[in-house]
Amino acid sequence: MNEYAKYRLELAAERVSATKAMIDMGAYRDSINRSYYAIFTAARALLAERNIDFKKHSAVIGYFRREYIKTNVFDKKFSDYIGEAFRFRNDCDYGDFVIVSRAEAEEQYQHAVKFVETVKEYLSGQAE
Repeated sequence: MNEYAKYRLELAAERVSATKAMIDMGAYRDSINRSYYAIFTAARALLAERNIDFKKHSAVIGYFRREYIKTNVFDKKFSDYIGEAFRFRNDCDYGDFVIVSRAEAEEQYQHAVKFVETVKEYLSGQAE
């Protein structure tokens, strides 16, 4: 794994930890943002391993789906995780009167944990 991919995975792990702390504080809306960015940063770690990056979130998500989901490198549920997290984060960050329950925040947190762990396992198994 190259240093840039490793850095992004470390950043994704920090964001997962921040998500948990926010949930514990009752900051459910804000935890959604950190869950999404944990997933997004892990997806960008995959791109970093290939020396690729994009400015738009939609481009990162599209590349991830095309290169890792359609080729069956990762299970389809990871496409669902990143898509749902992106939509939920947009609603929470930009929408008015969005209420997030603890259960919803914890579900997004669990998706982020699984996504980051799976990307880390995948990249750790790649030839250096």
